[in-house]
Amino acid sequence: MAADLAGAGLVARAPAKINLTLAVLGRRPDGYHELDSLVAFAGCHDTLRLDPDGPEGLTLSGPTADAAGAGADNLVLKAARALRDRVPGMRGGAFHLVKRLPVAAGIGGGSSDAAAALRLLARLNRLAFDHPAVLDAAAATGADVPVCLVPRARRMRGIGHQVEPVPAVRLWAVLANPRVPVPTADVFRALGLPPGASHPAPASALDVHRGGNDLEAPAVACAPAIAAVLDALRGLPGCRLARMSGSGATCFALFDDCRAAAAAAAILRRAQPVWWVKPTLLR
Repeated sequence: MAADLAGAGLVARAPAKINLTLAVLGRRPDGYHELDSLVAFAGCHDTLRLDPDGPEGLTLSGPTADAAGAGADNLVLKAARALRDRVPGMRGGAFHLVKRLPVAAGIGGGSSDAAAALRLLARLNRLAFDHPAVLDAAAATGADVPVCLVPRARRMRGIGHQVEPVPAVRLWAVLANPRVPVPTADVFRALGLPPGASHPAPASALDVHRGGNDLEAPAVACAPAIAAVLDALRGLPGCRLARMSGSGATCFALFDDCRAAAAAAAILRRAQPVWWVKPTLLR
């Protein structure tokens, strides 16, 4: 089990989740969509601390704290409740989340925060990250939480609960978000698949360069700024590929190396000073 200790408290990073590919295979009769996605994790992250001696609850700080909110519907608290329901007598404490990632951005920020909470609680209560109660709590908290439990490249299938290993991924990228929130439900509504509809599984689900994102077109219809982000990324020197992550609005561009990504990010920041722009390594 990886250590999440730093200083005097229990601390975990909650990295941005990037959908390198995302295929929508259909919509189940219960309304949930079946997906097939290659997922990687970025170096940029939120930070979650757990004080076992503090009162149970959640406080927030950081540039996107207000948008995330510390109410009962925050996924950190939802994950803690889900694990407590499955582990009688579980120790908890006071969570503090430093929120840096944009909210409703297609990078699984809330889900990654929830997964970090489960890792911290598992460590505090001497549970393995793959303990059945931890896995079940992750699935009960949200569709993206299971893949975020161990933040490294994975294939995510079904409604998000089927997580499979993949060969190691190491890609230099620039992430960009126009600071326009895009609710996931709106994008799936714009996709317009009726219950029971199905599509064949793509042969390129694990091929970053041959794959795609089936949510890109409906997301652009909901938030036209996404198209401007993609155009800007594709125009950067050295860009090998640009695509939207998740349900948007965050997009990514791939580059050959760290220097190319950093130089491209600097150009984009000068051109779009209001956007959230991060050069990073995806793995």
